[in-house]
Amino acid sequence: MTSKLIAPSVLAADFANLQRDIEMINNSNADWFHIDIMDGVFVPNISFGMPVLRDIVKHAKKTIDVHLMIVDPDRYIQTFAALGSNILTVHYEACTHLHRTLQAIKAEGMKAGVAINPHTNVSLLEDTIQDIDLVCIMSVNPGFGGQSFIENTYEKVKQLRRIIDKKGANTLIEIDGGVTNKNAKQLIDAGADVLVAGSFVFKSEDPIKTIKELKEIVKV
Repeated sequence: MTSKLIAPSVLAADFANLQRDIEMINNSNADWFHIDIMDGVFVPNISFGMPVLRDIVKHAKKTIDVHLMIVDPDRYIQTFAALGSNILTVHYEACTHLHRTLQAIKAEGMKAGVAINPHTNVSLLEDTIQDIDLVCIMSVNPGFGGQSFIENTYEKVKQLRRIIDKKGANTLIEIDGGVTNKNAKQLIDAGADVLVAGSFVFKSEDPIKTIKELKEIVKV
């Protein structure tokens, strides 16, 4: 029995108690830290920048999965590598030369991810899928936590899984936005490998228990 991955989204953590919440993830059944970097330009919100990421990495004991919701991400690839990112995900919509960006991420020793917004068709990734380590399907519009899940996501996951299998790629499928215990199993059944959970984890009464329950649901 293999278990799929759970990546709590630090964007939903309590920033006044960030170290406490990082330790909670360390001590939980979670697999990755999912960290959203927003610039207020590509998305209508600003999250946190390099100093906060550096402090998170200092205390985190698990894979650092960084999701850049920024324009012109190429400028910062080396910076995020130096800060300790293990996976660096850029938005398809923000990259003029996606293949070149993916190569630049890998050249810095990181895994290369591509995120796609709800309106972006997964077929656009067909030509580069073998160079992509992870595709992050946005199941809400990017920019704010706590949004409700877009139902069309299941179909997108199935389409992307078909492309990955057809091309013989090893790409992981990650779902970001509105993930709960109500849709986790259906997402895994559709072909997802990694579930990002923010508000559902951090706003629960017992986040460690909530993560454990999600891990139980996604065992296959």
